[in-house]
Amino acid sequence: MASKRDYYEILSVSRSSTEAEVKSAYRKLALKYHPDKNPGDKSAEEKFKEATEAYEILKNPEKRQSYDQFGHAGVGQGAGFGNYGGFSGFDVNDALRAFMRDFGGGSIFDELFGMGGSSGRGHQRHRGEDLRITIQLSLEEIAKGIEKSVKVKRLVKCEDCNGSGVAAGSSKITCKQCGGNGQVRRITRTFLGTVQQVSTCGSCRGTGEVIPDPCKSCHGDGRIKGENTVKLNIPAGVSSGNYMTVDGMGNVAPQSGEPGDLVVVFEEEEHDFFTRQEDNVVCEFPISFVTAALGGIVMVRTLFGEEQIKIPAGTQGGKVLVLRGKGIPHLHRSGKGDQLIQIIVWVPTKLSAEERQLLSELAKKENMTPPEGNRTFFEKLRQTLGV
Repeated sequence: MASKRDYYEILSVSRSSTEAEVKSAYRKLALKYHPDKNPGDKSAEEKFKEATEAYEILKNPEKRQSYDQFGHAGVGQGAGFGNYGGFSGFDVNDALRAFMRDFGGGSIFDELFGMGGSSGRGHQRHRGEDLRITIQLSLEEIAKGIEKSVKVKRLVKCEDCNGSGVAAGSSKITCKQCGGNGQVRRITRTFLGTVQQVSTCGSCRGTGEVIPDPCKSCHGDGRIKGENTVKLNIPAGVSSGNYMTVDGMGNVAPQSGEPGDLVVVFEEEEHDFFTRQEDNVVCEFPISFVTAALGGIVMVRTLFGEEQIKIPAGTQGGKVLVLRGKGIPHLHRSGKGDQLIQIIVWVPTKLSAEERQLLSELAKKENMTPPEGNRTFFEKLRQTLGV
């Protein structure tokens, strides 16, 4: 797979550029390569996505610092945007949402299509709101991948008016305030000259039409409250903050517009035995001092069931044993992380008289004396037994 281009190179800015300079550079590229201005041009679409991804990193001080220090590895897989981790990849819909979030508004379409200040741009293209939900996942679910069904409360199309918002027997009429243009323009004369402001028409909300007789079920909105069950096929290897997008499962737009998307963000549950470190999992495993000294075979818990591990004779507390490939699967490539097992030598807190005597005799043996300067188990044992 080809390596990513440098984000500063993409936007043609220096590493010392200000946030305002980054924003200005991105805006020029976004207007040039925006998909609406270049329909069907895959090359322009890729450049739009690339520029938006670079902008999302460099405009954020924390992400920019991490990128400056570690490069692409410092900002995760696929960069993503907002607070999401980019699991599903940075697609054109992500880029469009990011662009509209920072640059959306009344005049941006005039700039996109070169309409200038005097001509109208027609009706706005409505889109429903995106919805965001968070799903809790256990480490076992993350390790194996899982299919989940979730219920999503969303605004759905009103069946009584088929989403139009218009009562039966009635129809929409042209908005008188904007003349069907969807925008209103206000001209203000100041001592600096004439200033023209363009804004979405408040009467028709940019559609260019109004409803004189609204549907009684949805009150003219074209949508009502509903609920849908969504099946999610969650692959193995996701992390907290990763997300996936389900197209068209957000809110339906008012009056038969395009539906928004459902953004599903993953959150990793705290585990009772394992700690995750990237794609490795770490656990502490207690063994008796007899097993530590003599060695042996023990069973240890993994995310995929129990496994045998060999404890070498003379194992010291704190030693780390490795089970290869028993960690979390890599999300964007083959293979898995490892399971790291930190050995804890367990010391009994209560001893019988016979056990105390045996250990006291053992502690006196020359071979039980630790090397000078090292506080091994048997030195601690002597202190505990008072011998």
